[in-house]
Amino acid sequence: MNYIVLDLEWNQGNGTSNREAAAIPFEIVEIGAVRLDSAGERSPSAGRDCAEFSRLVKPAVYHEMNQITGRLIHLRMKELKKGSPFPAVAEDFFRWCGEEEYRFCSWGNSDLTELQRNMEYYHMPPLADGPLAYLDVQKLFSIAFEDGKSRKALEYAVDFLQLEKDIPFHRALSDAHYTAKILTRILREKPQVLQNLSYDVFHPPKDRKAELKVQFETYAKYISREFDSKEEAFADREVASSKCYLCRRNLRKKIRWFSPNGRHYVCLAYCEKHGYLKGKIRIRKSPAGRIYIVKTTRLISPEDAEALRARRKHAGVLHRDRDIRKKSEVQKKGTMI
Repeated sequence: MNYIVLDLEWNQGNGTSNREAAAIPFEIVEIGAVRLDSAGERSPSAGRDCAEFSRLVKPAVYHEMNQITGRLIHLRMKELKKGSPFPAVAEDFFRWCGEEEYRFCSWGNSDLTELQRNMEYYHMPPLADGPLAYLDVQKLFSIAFEDGKSRKALEYAVDFLQLEKDIPFHRALSDAHYTAKILTRILREKPQVLQNLSYDVFHPPKDRKAELKVQFETYAKYISREFDSKEEAFADREVASSKCYLCRRNLRKKIRWFSPNGRHYVCLAYCEKHGYLKGKIRIRKSPAGRIYIVKTTRLISPEDAEALRARRKHAGVLHRDRDIRKKSEVQKKGTMI
């Protein structure tokens, strides 16, 4: 399998209203990519740089360069006007990717989403009809060389690995080259971390059969089909369930789903064979305006389970106080009327 290490630069509005902004908030203005040959894990030639792609895109939506973006990527509108329309550049890019099997790779989790959003704006065929597997090299760097949780800047990773900085950052091809260098180190030194695939969910699963269930070394991930509301999602048995991803048993919850911060939901379950498991649900909004669920389940220690119980108790107090305040405000308004 080849690796297509992709980097995009995009422009956006300067804060003025634009009817296109909702459909394409970030207009791609440059595509840069490096194709790597896997050449076998731990091989000295693993990650060999095979070819590169670099093209400017002629703007069609935003005809002024965003001030912050212009300073960051060192591109002027005058240069961009010499580029080609996005559909032509994208088609050339996919032809360049080749007919051999390949996997997209990027630094972070934004590039494939914006690529697909721009493609949809121009009514191009989608890259996939559901979640698209790719390698988030930023995440892999953290798993391979740091704590697995932090997400550092590209230049930080280059310095950490003592890689040569021979070209400027913040242009599509140069950032793709640096990302490819980091991926090459991972391929040669710690290829086992490549099992930690990421999934771009610009196109959520179409139905229950297409829902994604993936088991990794230390956790399991579930990506649901779309629902009309949060209430409908939590009424679904698969969404609300707790399962041990090691023995596949359905588990009774010790703590039911609750939100400690209003941003996500967590629960606690117990497997007699493997111990405590923490479930975490994130509610995502699809481009169609509906919602889908990303649920992760992982084993945790008894100490972490106790900490989760404390968080649940604290969240309950906060919710109770909030309800009391709301009730008081309603009573005051009734008295005033």
